[in-house]
Amino acid sequence: MESRKLEIMDTTLRDGEQTSGVSFSVSEKLTIAQLLLEELRVDRVEVASARVSQGEFEAVEAIANWASKNGYLGSVEVLTFVDNGISLAWMQRAGVKVQNLLTKGSLNHLTHQLRKTPQQHFDEIADAIIRAAQAGIATNVYLEDWSNGMRHSPQYVLQYLDFLTAQPVNRIMLPDTLGVLTPGETHQYIAALRARFPQAHLDFHAHNDYDLGTANVLEAVKAGIDGLHLTVNGMGERAGNAPLASAVAVINDFLADVEIGINESAIFTVSKLVENFSGVRIPANKPIVGDNVFTQTAGIHADGDNKNNLYFNDLLPERFGRKRKYALGKTSGKANIEKNLQELGLKLNEEDLKKVTQRVIELGDKKETVTTEDLPYIISDVLATKAHEERILVESYVLTHAKGLRPSATIAVRINGQLFEEHAQGDGQFDAFMNALTMAYAKNDIHLPNLVDYNVRIAPGSSSDALCETTITWESGDRTFSTRGLDSDQTVSAIKATQKMLNIVLNVDQIEVIPT
Repeated sequence: MESRKLEIMDTTLRDGEQTSGVSFSVSEKLTIAQLLLEELRVDRVEVASARVSQGEFEAVEAIANWASKNGYLGSVEVLTFVDNGISLAWMQRAGVKVQNLLTKGSLNHLTHQLRKTPQQHFDEIADAIIRAAQAGIATNVYLEDWSNGMRHSPQYVLQYLDFLTAQPVNRIMLPDTLGVLTPGETHQYIAALRARFPQAHLDFHAHNDYDLGTANVLEAVKAGIDGLHLTVNGMGERAGNAPLASAVAVINDFLADVEIGINESAIFTVSKLVENFSGVRIPANKPIVGDNVFTQTAGIHADGDNKNNLYFNDLLPERFGRKRKYALGKTSGKANIEKNLQELGLKLNEEDLKKVTQRVIELGDKKETVTTEDLPYIISDVLATKAHEERILVESYVLTHAKGLRPSATIAVRINGQLFEEHAQGDGQFDAFMNALTMAYAKNDIHLPNLVDYNVRIAPGSSSDALCETTITWESGDRTFSTRGLDSDQTVSAIKATQKMLNIVLNVDQIEVIPT
């Protein structure tokens, strides 16, 4: 069967930025646009709404300059309005060449928001399309509230599309603006329009208010849609838009006759970048990109993976640049422990493995998180050995934070028996601590790993003296790992997590201490 090409338009930088509290800087928008087009290989990007702000203009201008030099200008799109050419003038100054014109796709919106007749609206749209063509700008058209238009005023929608398909537009874009469609309705409505307008290029834009965004995308493609609008991490207003990662996986795995050009291996990298830039955390159980989705927790599952991959499905983590993990906790079995020991290059006999497994289960019962990097400590404790001797110790520290003065830290750290004392300032107490630590390590010509994530958690309902858990994610070469610290003081818990990192990452037996 001959496959058909499906366009993917990413609207993270426009519709996704309507996520509450999210605003990307100029450099962040440019970086995301570059990754979307060059690494993820989406077909198009919608990067902004015209006339929003000076910052938005500068971001679009920067993207347009880069896109023009690298052959992507025709893939950069901006939302515009029927406003007598004001949006088009804004686009011309910014240097972009494709407008996504916002129009009314339901009689309800047209009547009560614009207070105009269909013919008045159509005349204004025709004028906006002509103005764009004269300015050398291509036009796609959004039918805002199209889904409710199909439900409650289908004759208006058909009348509008009869008019629109006679205009010089590239794409007709059908948004489920309020996220109200069921999968059955999505298929029914798009199939009907596909049959009536076989030559038109139709895009579908799904929202996720009922958590049906991905299901509706699947049905839209089955019904013959030509393009999809998606966002990284499902970002967007209210419950967000259809998530790009899930939609791509579903299309690739369930629709053999459809071809998309997305580079799956770049999905996770782009997802984490958008998470960092937006400040919106990815839920741990979010398909494809969540922290837990490739983690086996039950011991029986780890055992099954050792026996012909009994608990694998087609969503292999390697497709998305990730690795399968085996969680440690109260449901862990020996197979989970063995999988994690393999990561560390360690092996235990059967009796010792049972003891370590039992301790991990006990910690899980106490709701303590156990990571692969915790295992050497647990082994040393349970087996009463010196299998993991801490060769690097933060022996003492003084942290200061005074109004009007930069935070500072004075530390004493012992590396293989040699004590180093350093003092440094920073943007916060922990930053000052890390700056002092970096100075101590620099004297031994050792580079610390990069800190890539810092997360503090206090149990809900706790009082002000509650223990807080600080989890820090580090990057050393091509390896990323996390360490945890527990203390009633947030900075102290971070220092404890850092000391764990120092002993994990460095092969301290090979450290040659330089006397001070």
